[in-house]
Amino acid sequence: MPKVSAGLLMVRRDIDGLQYLLAHPGGPFFARRDDGVWSIPKGAVEAGEDPLAAAQREFHEETGLARPPGPFQPLGEVRQAGGKIVHGWAFFGDCNPSRLSSNTFELEWPRGSGRLQKFPEIDRFAFFDAEVAVRKLVAAQAAFIERAALCMR
Repeated sequence: MPKVSAGLLMVRRDIDGLQYLLAHPGGPFFARRDDGVWSIPKGAVEAGEDPLAAAQREFHEETGLARPPGPFQPLGEVRQAGGKIVHGWAFFGDCNPSRLSSNTFELEWPRGSGRLQKFPEIDRFAFFDAEVAVRKLVAAQAAFIERAALCMR
């Protein structure tokens, strides 16, 4: 059975059009990678949990912002290269990305050292226009930008 995640895509209006809040994964594996690794703030859907409720919970955990009240526009689902299914919703909002803070995880690093280190799940956030967002995102999630551009005018 494939893993299932759910996330929220914050959209804001800028003088030049729509911008989308994306999250860069934290930890040593992604420290030097940029294009193709960003994501919408998302996380695992627990067994029996409503995917939209999971998306709201994960958005709060990954950004430190209050759970957004919506309204939410469904963006459908995508299947990532590893098989994970991601459900997405868009909503209008705004924030200062430099003030967001993510929860953390522990990882043995350097590998084989026996030392556990804490890393943020997300090490930075940024708003991007559609063209840049599509380039930054994990390939399958680019569909969320295209869908949001249609329903969030």
